[in-house]
Amino acid sequence: MKKVFIVIAAYNEEKSIERVIKSLKSFNYKNIVVVDDGSADNTFSIAKKQNVFVLQHALNRGQGASLKTAIDFALLKGADFIVTFDADGQHNSSEIKNLLKPVESGICQVALGSRFLKSDSNTPALRKFILKSGALFVWFFYGIKLTDSHNGFRVFSRKAAMAINITSDRMEHASQIVEEIHKLGLSFREVPVTITYSDYSKGKGQSSANSLRIAFKMLFRRLMH
Repeated sequence: MKKVFIVIAAYNEEKSIERVIKSLKSFNYKNIVVVDDGSADNTFSIAKKQNVFVLQHALNRGQGASLKTAIDFALLKGADFIVTFDADGQHNSSEIKNLLKPVESGICQVALGSRFLKSDSNTPALRKFILKSGALFVWFFYGIKLTDSHNGFRVFSRKAAMAINITSDRMEHASQIVEEIHKLGLSFREVPVTITYSDYSKGKGQSSANSLRIAFKMLFRRLMH
C-alpha cells in the first residue's frame, strides 16, 4: 500500500486548522503533517489534539520553510506521494484523489492544481489578473505554460519531492518549485481544482505588493543563473 502524506504549513490558523484536518480525515487521509510556523495563537495545541504529526518552528520562517520541513519529515516517514495543502480552508479534500491519479499512475511526477481549468472559478478580478500575469512570467522565464502560477495544491512523487530543493523560505517558494520542475526536467500536469474564497482566506492571502516582490525575486534568480 503506497503511503500518501498530506503536508500543511500553518501560521496563526487556530480558526481553521481543526476543520481542515477533520475534512482530510473524513476522506481517510491519515498521514497528515502540520508545521506550526511560530504561530502566536493556539494553532499548535489545536492541531496536536487531532492526533496528527505536528512539528513546530520556534520562529516564523515562512510558508516555503514550513513546507520544506514537512516534506523532509514525510520523506523520512517513507512517503510515496506528498500532497501540499493549505491550512486556511481554501482547498477541497475531495479533490486530492484527482491530483494523485496522474502521479500514482506514472503519467507525471508532479501534479499542479489550477483554479482556472474549472469553468466555475470565482477568483476575484485583481487576484486573477496577478495570477495570470504570474503565469506569463513563468512562461517567459522557463518556457513552461501554466494556467495558474501560484497554487499551493500540488502532488509530488517521492522522487520529485526528493529532487526539488526549496530554499525560498517565504511565498516565493511556489515560483521556485516551478523553476525546479523546469531545471530538473520533471514531468508535470495541471489538474482542475476548486479554490474556496472566504473572507477569512482572502484576509490570509498574500498582498498584491508581495506578488510583485515575488516577480522581482524570480527575475533576480533567473539573471543570476
